[in-house]
Amino acid sequence: MKKSLYTGAITPQKIADSIAYHQTKTNIGAHDIFLGQVRADEVNGKKIAAIDYSCYEEMAEKILHKIREATFEKFDLTCLHIYHSTGMVKAGELCLFVFTSSRHRKMAMDACRFIVEEIKLKVPVFGKEIFEDHTHQWKVNT
Repeated sequence: MKKSLYTGAITPQKIADSIAYHQTKTNIGAHDIFLGQVRADEVNGKKIAAIDYSCYEEMAEKILHKIREATFEKFDLTCLHIYHSTGMVKAGELCLFVFTSSRHRKMAMDACRFIVEEIKLKVPVFGKEIFEDHTHQWKVNT
């Protein structure tokens, strides 16, 4: 089972390294990437400084693995990678990186969208919004 949970923010270097690694795979004609970023939203007059992501890792990894397997069954992909942050991620930093590869763009794009929607729907990762004044509350997904 491939590990999908990633401690802390997902760095631009992690993304660049993933792209560079795939340049040697000449059977790939398209990639699609989704990057989820923590927003500095204002909630009840307070600005979000970070989100602290937590989960029951074993369960979350199993569900992410099932999403991965379902995606390979549904779409003709060459590669796919999912990284979801755990721990503290500051506003402006990346918390989700989904990278799909296929022979043609439509398959990569459709698969990427499918994965993101499945993650939001099924993966038990919870975010605690940390405000600039150091108070916090559990995030409500929309």
